[in-house]
Amino acid sequence: MTLQRILLVQGHPDMSQPHLCHGLADAYALGAQHTGHLVRRTNVAELDFPLLRSQQAWEEGSLPAGLQQAQADIRWAEHIVFFFPLWLGDMPALLKGFLEQIARPGFAFEREGSNAAFTKKALTGRSARIVVTMGMPALLYRWYFRAHSIKSLERNILGFVGIKPVHETLIGMTASLNEADAGKWLKKLQRMGEQAQ
Repeated sequence: MTLQRILLVQGHPDMSQPHLCHGLADAYALGAQHTGHLVRRTNVAELDFPLLRSQQAWEEGSLPAGLQQAQADIRWAEHIVFFFPLWLGDMPALLKGFLEQIARPGFAFEREGSNAAFTKKALTGRSARIVVTMGMPALLYRWYFRAHSIKSLERNILGFVGIKPVHETLIGMTASLNEADAGKWLKKLQRMGEQAQ
């Protein structure tokens, strides 16, 4: 097995208490480190950054100092795992704001020529996994709602900058998970970490 450089991005905005997302990330890290993979972690809730409010700020503004290490960790990583709860059918706003700040021109992609519509993906050679917890059944979200926000993340953010393949782990009905079922998910994430999936 080839050892990987893995970045875990914890996107749960609530740091006041441990949540399933935190346990899942810990389990993944445990498995990955046990096998010898190199692991770094970015906890979005601990970072200090403003929300972007204009295209000009995104294109021409400076990356906030609090995000420089996160950007360096993405550049370092070969595999990135995102953990977040589904809020109002989408990722939490804090995680979206983080991705908007990080995925700037000159880092995530390059303009090609004078036509801004054509870009060169700058983060190729990396794969990703998206681990999402939700209150509804995962099958309902996947088939009835078509997992629209996850597909948007895969296509419009990760795919746009060249990160592929992207795999999904959707965990539904989390409010009613008993200890045994939660334990099964933790073991599954630990195995994924061992295999850098």
